[in-house]
Amino acid sequence: MGTLAALLQLRERRRQADRRFGVRLLASAAVAALAAVPFGLLLVLVEGVWKPLRRMDTGAAQRLHEVAVHHPAWTSVLHLLSDQVWDPVTLRSAVAVLTVWLLYRRAWRLAAWAAVTAVASGLIGLLVKAVVERARPALQDPVAHAPGYSFPSGHAMTATTSFAIFLLVLLPLVPRIWRTACWCIAVFSGLGVGFTRVALGVHWFSDVLGGWLLGLAVVAGTAWAFEAWRADTGLDRTPVSEGLEPELTEATPEPGASQR
Repeated sequence: MGTLAALLQLRERRRQADRRFGVRLLASAAVAALAAVPFGLLLVLVEGVWKPLRRMDTGAAQRLHEVAVHHPAWTSVLHLLSDQVWDPVTLRSAVAVLTVWLLYRRAWRLAAWAAVTAVASGLIGLLVKAVVERARPALQDPVAHAPGYSFPSGHAMTATTSFAIFLLVLLPLVPRIWRTACWCIAVFSGLGVGFTRVALGVHWFSDVLGGWLLGLAVVAGTAWAFEAWRADTGLDRTPVSEGLEPELTEATPEPGASQR
């Protein structure tokens, strides 16, 4: 009887932790933008048309635009990377596939975290764009066009959140010897997509910086909710280098089995 009571108590504790996890996950996604102090500071400078920032944006846009205009082959590479490899639709589709795979593995909470983080990133980015209403660069002989407002860069924000999701979910499955390479690929991709947007003349540098900062804020907020759930259920908190859920390395449970 004592063992049965302990099991029932543990199950109830898990259920209560799951309910609190859901509330925290949605709440942290909603306030992530407000918690991003560096992003807030950048937003103030953008809205105030701070002259040093404006000079930096204008100078970077003009210099990179000159290179793009005079080197068509280089511009074609930028288009390939920006519009196909690192396109938000491509990255979000990859996150969707990852989420489905997590559901197959019955990693329910990790799947929920990945989906909420990706969706929150897109919605928060659109909301900030609509509030700020910053115009995109108007360059002579443009080599690319993009619809909508400029700040923050949706490409940069999506790349930041997407590659963070890949890292925090899949790192436990990657041999330690390859983890540094995974981090390098993720960082290079995040920086690379930002560079392509400025080089193609469709974003200011501060737009890209805003996308990076806001994307990191969203990931940090939802990851905090996930770690709080682990603490509620008695699981150890994990360092970033180990991913969010090291237990993902365990074999896929049989149908009807509960997730650890």
